[in-house]
Formats: sequence, structure tokens, C-alpha cells
Amino acid sequence: MTDKTIDRPSPNFDTRSGPVDMIVLHYTGMKDCAAALDRLCDPTAKVSAHYLIDEDGTLYTLVEESMRAWHAGVACWHGQTNINGCSIGIELVNPGHEFGYRVFPESQMLRLEQLCRDIVQRHDISAARVLGHADVAPMRKQDPGELFDWRRMAAAGLALWPDVGQAGSGALRIGDANQDVVALQTALGSVGYRIAPDGAFGTETEAVVTAFQRHYRPRAVDGVADTETLAMLDGLASLFVDL
Repeated sequence: MTDKTIDRPSPNFDTRSGPVDMIVLHYTGMKDCAAALDRLCDPTAKVSAHYLIDEDGTLYTLVEESMRAWHAGVACWHGQTNINGCSIGIELVNPGHEFGYRVFPESQMLRLEQLCRDIVQRHDISAARVLGHADVAPMRKQDPGELFDWRRMAAAGLALWPDVGQAGSGALRIGDANQDVVALQTALGSVGYRIAPDGAFGTETEAVVTAFQRHYRPRAVDGVADTETLAMLDGLASLFVDL
């Protein structure tokens, strides 16, 4: 892993109105690092992040942590909608699902852990508030995706990872409408996802289940709340009882 740090200031930021209490992880979803940096620093693009980490571990500083970068867009977590205002955004160079999604290299992960550890200490951020873009914007985003190693981050104290809870019964999917769906939606809401407990398993619920699976059950991301998914959700929900 290189320890190189490069300042590449982005003009795309404004002032914060409150404290930092969240980290949001992204992948760049572009063909290479240069293209991603050009976009994040293009004033006409109106997007940015605080940091970008290349695959070799090179860290680019784009926006000061004291300022609000424009990385999350329309997003929500635990009812909070100004995600840019309370978060640090970190972009990981990776082509993403559109351009050849691949595993995040060891050098990149090591630098990310180092950076996140420093940010968490500076801002006293809970492991429960280190999230992916897909978590806060499940209807729009997939990143950092199912190849990102959230279990590793949790082992480093930089995210949550549940023990498998009590397995649910059956499976819930698009078209279902019953009290089991209400329970599923309520549980997803309790851990942070924005979802209405209306009892109807429609496209919104499918998107949230898919985002949950990308994070916590990455081996099979299909939007179906099967017994394993329900067990993981139960295990995660139990962690929030003590937070």
C-alpha cells in the first residue's frame, strides 16, 4: 500500500449546518481514477466527495471535512434527509456495475481502514453510522456493492456486522401483502432504511431488501426476503437495541 496523499481541491462544496456523525462509502463507477477525479472536480458536474482512494492506496483530498461535499444526493437514514450535511463522503476507485465491477484491492482497503479510523476518532462516529451509498439511497444507487467487504470493516470496528439471528419463516417477495411484510418493513426501518410499513411488497421494498443484501448478505442479491436475509435482519436489529 502506498501512503501517498495528493491534494486535488474540488470547487463543489458549501457550508455545513451541523456536526459530522456519518461516513458514506461510494464507488466511482467510472473507467479509471483520472476520469473520476475530473468529474469530482468539475464545477459543472456539481458532485464531489471529501476523499477518493485509488486502487493502489493513493489518497486524494478533495473537500475539507469542515465543509459539505455533494456526494449523497437524495438520501435518507433514520429519518434524516440532509445526509450531505452530516457525513464524510469517500469515493473508492472501481468501475462499478456499469464498467466491469471488481473486487476492491488490499491496498485500497488498507488505506480506507486507516482513513475511516482517523475520521471516526475525529468526529466520534458510531460504527452503525458507517454506511454505503446504497443504504441511504436504495432506489437510486448500488455502491459500493456486494463485492465490498463490510464484514472486514466490522472486524476493524468500522461498521456493524450481525450475528445471524432467529431465522424467519418462508420468503417474502414482490406482490406479497400481509402482516409479515409489515414486520419486514418495520424491521428495515428500525435499522435505518427509509421504508413505509404499508404491508405491500412493491418495488420500493424490493429495492431496500436488495440494498440490505448488498451490505449484509452479498453472496445472493435478489431482492427476495428469504429466511437467511430475515435472520440477518433480525441479528442486525438486535444490535440496535443496545445502541
